[in-house]
Amino acid sequence: MSIRFTAKASRGMVALTVVAGLALGAVGCDGGGDDHKADSPASASKAGGSRPSAQEGQSDQPLAELKGSDGLLLQVTSARRDSGGFVTINGSLKNDGARSIVIPSALSGNETEIIRNGRSFGGATLVDPKGKKRYYVLRDTEGRPLTTTGFSTIKAGDSLAVFMQFPAPPANTDEVEFQLPTFASASIQISG
Repeated sequence: MSIRFTAKASRGMVALTVVAGLALGAVGCDGGGDDHKADSPASASKAGGSRPSAQEGQSDQPLAELKGSDGLLLQVTSARRDSGGFVTINGSLKNDGARSIVIPSALSGNETEIIRNGRSFGGATLVDPKGKKRYYVLRDTEGRPLTTTGFSTIKAGDSLAVFMQFPAPPANTDEVEFQLPTFASASIQISG
């Protein structure tokens, strides 16, 4: 057997092993049921950004409205606790101003790993005043924040559906302070 043939065979086996490992990993992460699919948005992608899924179970009345710079308004429409140990916050970012606005890069926060993955809501935090803890946006295995990503400007009058995922505070904590850079903070109720 030649060295070239052995090298090709080795690369083929490595590729097959990687593909099999990824397939098993995807199946293992599924959880097996459809009960969590509406609550857990897909992780952010590098290419086109992530888009939140339909926001089911939301009321017409927002939980909180946070005012930001240049006429930006964030309406938090739901904050749901999942049995998987995280809280998903859904909302809508609206431009109430008279002109198009470049969404501030400060929303991404100041952590190098999050900034490297483009614009996001990675700077958002939840504060548990009773437990005296701060919860940061979750990240996937490649360091991408589990939030809406891939946005840059928003036209006057337009809105953008957004989501953010955090580790869940203790079960007895149902009220937290939501904070996002350049926006006023607000107290929100966690359901579920």
